[in-house]
Amino acid sequence: MTLGIDVACRADHQATLAVDGRPVWRGRRFRSSSTDLDRLWDDLDVDDPGELTVVLEPTRNAWLVLAQWFRRRGARVVMVPTTQSADLRKYFSKHTKNDRLDSEVLARLPLLHPEGLRAFTGNSSADPLRRLTKQRSTLVKRRTAVYSRLDSLIELLGPAWYDVLGSSYTKSGLAFLTRYADPHAVIRLGEARLTRFLQARSRGQYGPAPAKALVAAAKETLTLWGPDGMDFAELAADIAIEAEQAIFLSAQIKEVDERLANFYAEADPDGIVASAPGVGPVTSAVIAGRIGDPHRFTSLAAIRAYSGLVPKVKQSGVGETHGGITKAGDPLLREMLFMAADHARLVDPQLAAKYVRLMSGDRHRDSAICHLAADLLTRIAACMRTGQPYVIRDVDGRTITEAEGKAIVKSKHKVDQKKRVDSAGRRMRQRRKQATGRESQKSLGAPTSRPVTNSINPARVA
Repeated sequence: MTLGIDVACRADHQATLAVDGRPVWRGRRFRSSSTDLDRLWDDLDVDDPGELTVVLEPTRNAWLVLAQWFRRRGARVVMVPTTQSADLRKYFSKHTKNDRLDSEVLARLPLLHPEGLRAFTGNSSADPLRRLTKQRSTLVKRRTAVYSRLDSLIELLGPAWYDVLGSSYTKSGLAFLTRYADPHAVIRLGEARLTRFLQARSRGQYGPAPAKALVAAAKETLTLWGPDGMDFAELAADIAIEAEQAIFLSAQIKEVDERLANFYAEADPDGIVASAPGVGPVTSAVIAGRIGDPHRFTSLAAIRAYSGLVPKVKQSGVGETHGGITKAGDPLLREMLFMAADHARLVDPQLAAKYVRLMSGDRHRDSAICHLAADLLTRIAACMRTGQPYVIRDVDGRTITEAEGKAIVKSKHKVDQKKRVDSAGRRMRQRRKQATGRESQKSLGAPTSRPVTNSINPARVA
């Protein structure tokens, strides 16, 4: 018996029951309430709960409540990627899409494609480590956006302000912007009081030099804009709002980092993920949280596919082409693995040797780093499954330390910069050639880089 459920976030769910792939009833509507679920379970009339397979799509977080409820009753709960179920629905009905049809497709899926079913193991949004890593990524992106808006607003004051404050925006710098972003206020405050303000906010790290530079920057701003240039009070109010948001987000990120450290210590007490080169505290927590239980994957290839770092393959007859990476997996895991691989190639000689080999051709640097990220994920996943820490080895298999690895990479595995520049030039010429070839598809009135070959008709001119 298979129960396919099309999960809805605000509307009613719809379920279809199939026995041996044949629907018994379709389109049963119910809500995620104990009353509706008990009534649905009674209508199923299951003698052995182990014979029932519940098929769900991971629709936001609404599916998780249903998965836990049926799992607690003893049923087997499996998940299906939304892309696979959508492709199968188009096979049954190309021009129709509704909830009843979706539930019927899910009910038939175990018979049609049993390899595409993924057993529900509880590693989902209910896992605090997995949820917290995503939350931290969102907070960092919000703070980056605030920093960008601060840059654009401070540019109105002149380049001298940016030279003093920089782009990292320390606590003392943000505290200064919340109160004294008006050049008139900075001049009235004076160097002495501004020095005391910065020293109090930076715990004595900043001396009188930054205060003197800020006063000079304020005078330069007034000189640039003139007496009737702009309303600096309103600009200072806008800057203060952005600076306060940056301070608040930084405090939240710090709190999340402390919670991440505690959760990661519980999930990986031996520090297996953190033992890999290029993997810091935050990256190790993200990898451990997004992968979850490594044994829930059938193989290491399945883990690579989950990250979306595997290439697209198109094969027909004797021809076979490989495109870019699929990007079909977890985007946060892929982002962290990319950054970790970029640092690991500076420590691990084996990864460094592969990076040099890839860069010796016409490959782009990002493409080479994606290859290293897939290899690094494979090694980390293998260590997680065996319970052994990551071991750095030379190309001959000899175990080395991290310091020895850095020295070997620096001395033996270097990318020829001339070849890298030549490869970039060839790629640029190839892109321009392709762009020139596409001009034939443009309209005749569109501008073109080729000379005009059309002759003028004297009759039309006359």
